[in-house]
Amino acid sequence: MSRRMELCCLIAAIGVAVWGPSAAAQDSGLRIFISVDMEGIGGIGTAKMVSGAGKDYGRGRELMTAEVNAVVEAIFAHGPAEVLVNDSHGDMQNLLHTQLDERVQYIQGNIKPLGMVQGLDSTFDGAIFLGYHARAGTPDGFLAHTGSGSVKGLWLNGVEVGEGGLNAHFAGAQGVPVILAAGDLTFTQQFAELVDTRTVATKEAIGSSVAKLLHPQLVRESLREATAASLDDLSNATALLVSEPVVFRIRFATTTRTDIVQAFPGVRRVDGTTVEYEARTIGEAYGLIRLMYKYVSW
Repeated sequence: MSRRMELCCLIAAIGVAVWGPSAAAQDSGLRIFISVDMEGIGGIGTAKMVSGAGKDYGRGRELMTAEVNAVVEAIFAHGPAEVLVNDSHGDMQNLLHTQLDERVQYIQGNIKPLGMVQGLDSTFDGAIFLGYHARAGTPDGFLAHTGSGSVKGLWLNGVEVGEGGLNAHFAGAQGVPVILAAGDLTFTQQFAELVDTRTVATKEAIGSSVAKLLHPQLVRESLREATAASLDDLSNATALLVSEPVVFRIRFATTTRTDIVQAFPGVRRVDGTTVEYEARTIGEAYGLIRLMYKYVSW
């Protein structure tokens, strides 16, 4: 053996000793992506609990963090895993990350092109949506909206979707099944019409601003059980079938926003408050939709 080969072998041996086996040699288990919103978290029953300046927002953050940890606990009880948690509410720095299970990785902050699905790609075995809510304009959906109050409706290839539906389309285009979705009862019913998956209802809306709550501990136990069942049945999970290109249509609350976004190349104005665009991929559609409702201002 040449001295060069001996040196290479020595370096490799040191690497194994210090860092352990290579990633290819390790059985890292499943890769699970968790997107966590806040309105649908168990124990949250008023709008003030999801606003940074609101009464009991601190308690809302605790409930949100505990719900994520319950699901993560069930994932690791199932076996080896990598878990990526993406904060998906408001300014996207709501989770108490020092209280998160130390085995997860956490994406914090909202200046990211893919918002609620940042970090999700085809390498994941499954996606879990926690704390979600119904789409804009839904009767009896707790704090129902789509992206922001500036959106009154969103359609992908002719199908009306909310945040959950949009995110499920993105996951589906990556070949990743949504294996569990949790939020208020109206959300779970709405989501089940689009995606064949397990759901957990965390509360029942009374109108748009009030909720009849289950105790958070009961919600977390239901989530643990549903997570375990989803992972046991993972081989039967299927990703949402998504056809590309994607034609999206978005209706805004005002004509002013439509006046502005129609200036984007390729955007067609449908009527006073509605525009349409044909995107090559769901990723392109997702980024432009987010830009239109969140970052366009006047």
